[in-house]
Amino acid sequence: MNSYYFDHAATTPLHPEVMERMLELMKGPGGNASSIHAYGRASRNRLTRARDLVSSRVGCRPAELLFTSGGTESDNLALIGAARAQKRLGRNHIITSAVEHPAVLHTCQWLSREEGFELTVVPVDEAGAIDPQQVKDAMRPETGLVSVMHGNNEVGTVQPIEEIGDIAHAGGALFHVDAVQSLGWIQYRLQELPVDFMSFSAHKINGPQGVGALYVRTGVPFGAVQHGGSQERKRRAGTENVVGIAGFAAALDICVNEWPDKQLFMEKLRKRWIELIREELHDVEVTVNGHETRCLPHIVNLSFIGVDTESMLMNLDMSGIAASSGSACTSGSLERSHVLEAMKLPPERLQSAVRFSFGLGNTMEDIQNAAPLVARIASRIRNSK
Repeated sequence: MNSYYFDHAATTPLHPEVMERMLELMKGPGGNASSIHAYGRASRNRLTRARDLVSSRVGCRPAELLFTSGGTESDNLALIGAARAQKRLGRNHIITSAVEHPAVLHTCQWLSREEGFELTVVPVDEAGAIDPQQVKDAMRPETGLVSVMHGNNEVGTVQPIEEIGDIAHAGGALFHVDAVQSLGWIQYRLQELPVDFMSFSAHKINGPQGVGALYVRTGVPFGAVQHGGSQERKRRAGTENVVGIAGFAAALDICVNEWPDKQLFMEKLRKRWIELIREELHDVEVTVNGHETRCLPHIVNLSFIGVDTESMLMNLDMSGIAASSGSACTSGSLERSHVLEAMKLPPERLQSAVRFSFGLGNTMEDIQNAAPLVARIASRIRNSK
């Protein structure tokens, strides 16, 4: 049985060149980057080279980039570190959106519940897009932090972060962007954006799991959350994962170098996938969830009307097709997507949504071969009722 991995928005396979680079370092000799002997200095040099490379690719100063264990830590560190610093300046109001990743949404809710911050969650439209005017209307004199994701991990909708960042800064607030899903898909220079914090993760771009980064603009109020050593300019204590960080840098370098061709190919795959699914299905209505044009090229969220998401995913898995609902799975039971709920989709779309996401290793042949399987599964489930 052939297998098809269409869940790259969840995690991506390690790029062979990244694996080679990491294996080379794993073979040693090792060294703690904080040690002053030759082994430590060698590790420090590797860390410096990786920081220089990543910062050059995202358009910031090396000193503005600190390495973390992944996107969740980067989001938490930015939100908690910035919110507490702003609160000391009398700004205790946070604005975020209803479609944020739980790493942002839950952290904002925790800050509200446990540390006394006021929280405003702005809505989105049916395409999952934020209206910047809603953010502007939510601003107050005491607003200290605005947090909005760049590209949505469930439906792929890209948010107008430049406009929202200008609004935040005009009101004296700091602006955080979760760019975990958009890294490698959208080109930008951080020094040219109205962004104070931006979160990244390596495993979304064919790098290793357990490694991420956080951009912190020079001079913005920010306090450390994790205490211990003086690593990362005393902003994030703990021995650096040099091998993982080197892998992250290698993956991003490949990503940037391959960007034009990869972007075009993923757009073709996405468009052809939608066409094929609709061509193959005659008895099941298929609806695309998310923004029609302002979207990431590798994510497509489809509702198979009348086909329950959980049944669909189980049958896809048994047929060798890896896809996702894009939402959390707890204790083996599927939770309905908070993103689709925030988009106020009708129940028939909310309860039948499946996310397909493409990337390294996927081919047009995969798309051609897998689409009929998906269509047959959807028809069988629909007709079995």
